[in-house]
Amino acid sequence: MNINATLIGEIIFISVIVIGILSYYFGKRKTSTPKIATLIGVLLSFIPPFGLIYLTILVLKKDINQSNSGATLG
Repeated sequence: MNINATLIGEIIFISVIVIGILSYYFGKRKTSTPKIATLIGVLLSFIPPFGLIYLTILVLKKDINQSNSGATLG
């Protein structure tokens, strides 16, 4: 059985791109620091199952309240 290193590299490269984009999208909706959420997602996506687990955690997390009205209380 031959292991094709190019195919494995392509899978990891595509995984990094897809999981990075999805991490930013969900990180923007579900965390107050989307850039850190994206960085964690990209780092974990080098091992694709870890990236998928991270995305699952982000998907299941509740959305944060983002009120951009600019009004302050007090």
